[in-house]
Amino acid sequence: MRVLLAFCVIVPSLLASRARADESRAGPPSARIQHLLYVASPGVRDYTRWGGHGVLVFDIDAGHGFLRRISLAGHGVDDAGKVLNVKGVCASAATGRLWLSTLRHLIAIDLVTEKVLYERSFDLGCDRMAVSPDGRWIYLPSLENDCWYVVDAVKGDEVSRVWPRSGAHNTVYGRDGKHVYLAGLRSPLLGVAATDGHTLARTIGPFSAPVRPFTINAAQTLAFVNVNELLGFEVGDLRTGAKLWRVEVEGFPLGKPDRHGCPSHGIGLTPDENEVWVCDGFNRRLHIFDARAKPPKQIHSVALREQPGWVTFSIDGVHAYASTGEVIDTKSRKIVAALADEEGREVHSEKLLEVQFVDGKPIATGDQFGIGRAAR
Repeated sequence: MRVLLAFCVIVPSLLASRARADESRAGPPSARIQHLLYVASPGVRDYTRWGGHGVLVFDIDAGHGFLRRISLAGHGVDDAGKVLNVKGVCASAATGRLWLSTLRHLIAIDLVTEKVLYERSFDLGCDRMAVSPDGRWIYLPSLENDCWYVVDAVKGDEVSRVWPRSGAHNTVYGRDGKHVYLAGLRSPLLGVAATDGHTLARTIGPFSAPVRPFTINAAQTLAFVNVNELLGFEVGDLRTGAKLWRVEVEGFPLGKPDRHGCPSHGIGLTPDENEVWVCDGFNRRLHIFDARAKPPKQIHSVALREQPGWVTFSIDGVHAYASTGEVIDTKSRKIVAALADEEGREVHSEKLLEVQFVDGKPIATGDQFGIGRAAR
């Protein structure tokens, strides 16, 4: 009954996502792809009212209906048993694992058995991390401190540290596995680490203020970054290190959002890299820009039920996921689902991604950052 109630709050999702479900059902059952959305909670600060504690799994092909909860009982809590903020999420089909970071921990979960494999603590705290394409390494930022830990993703052991001294916060791994992009709360520079020696290789910028959420294209030639005091984003050239453009949202007041301290906290590229979607907390909007224009051009806005602090996409680009729990069809710009848990509560989270399965085994994973996936 609870699952039915959760499903009934959903606007029919265009028959469970344009054509993709039909493609998945074509051919023998053993070839069918299952598309699941993994949502870590508490994924907005430590607000357990928006999904409780655990990893919530939703069926993308069935209108994003709630499937089950992966328990984190005894994990991701402080010494007094208080549930800690989830800071990041990443996954690897190569190793069949999902990782969460909290204020203190890195937690690994087996995607098949859904059991916790390890929980490691780090002396300077933890923030939003990224895993290498082969699932071997995790770059894990200390909690707004000076370094990123380089972690053996399978074992959970720290093997090195990179020291940008920028207020470590957000991390994006390049799709070729050769570079990792490091953003700190105290620096207008975007750091670039070389993975062959786990060293800081260069910087991008400076941008006009400290870099907040950001994303990159698949070719690793462009970075799209939120910065403090800007409703909008800036664009940097990852080859030359230069800032290219400052792009401001038009037609909406700057305002002061409830969380994060910057007007736009959350930015993502559609997988085809044709559009940039940008969060606007104060105005409760996602603003959409044509990324093919130079500079990108504002083309649409989507109203949300709460203040967004993050946006990412399904692997195929059919759906945009706002941290407010609404699912938007990227073609029609319509909200087609609203995530709800087994108790019918709204689910909000800034830490979510898609995992695809065949015969119960993971074959592909999305990304929390909305990184471009266009063919090179």
